[in-house]
Amino acid sequence: MAPTQYSTAWADPATRRAWTQLVTCAILGQILWPVAWVGLLAWYVTSPTWTLWFFFVPMLYSFYRTFLQPAYITWALRALRLLREYPWQVYERPESGIGKVPDAGPGDVWLKFPDPEQSADKVAMVMRSHLRATFWARRLGPGVKPEKAAQVQEIWFAGDPRFAAVIAIPGPRRLYVICQRPSYNRGIPGHAHGASPHAVERARRAGIRVPELYVAAPGTEA
Repeated sequence: MAPTQYSTAWADPATRRAWTQLVTCAILGQILWPVAWVGLLAWYVTSPTWTLWFFFVPMLYSFYRTFLQPAYITWALRALRLLREYPWQVYERPESGIGKVPDAGPGDVWLKFPDPEQSADKVAMVMRSHLRATFWARRLGPGVKPEKAAQVQEIWFAGDPRFAAVIAIPGPRRLYVICQRPSYNRGIPGHAHGASPHAVERARRAGIRVPELYVAAPGTEA
């Protein structure tokens, strides 16, 4: 059965396996990186002076990952809520670039997807979180080698570009949560103004923070 034929992305067994792998890696990292940091710190303290530089950089990196790791779990849980609410959609070579769109910095990679309620319009989504973004950043935008660009020629998308979504390459693999800036903070993303009440309610069910007051699309009822 094609992934797009399921009512939600989560109904696809392959998606459930991919997410399980994602969250398992996040949880293992939460356990292993602190252990590595403490072990390297102990070794650093007890080692001869001339060997200290061998442990200094790995110790700093393990310290960094120890405090970063909870964010991996948070984003995995956000991906779960999106996958349970939205179905997969498949896009061939969606428009992408670096910078030069609203809210994107000079080095920010972005993708554009159709507005669900105004298909002629496209909404830019900026890859804000660096967590697991390296794979995508090296394969999107201008100047990418053809063999790398081919790896993201087909992109799976589960969500609403006015709020947030999970993107993946076929499988699915390389799950990544992409969102408008305030989607997980207070306030409503700029592109969400004009979304229908149904779209807003669906976004809320997917874990996106949308205030009670918003600008409804013309011809809809709040």
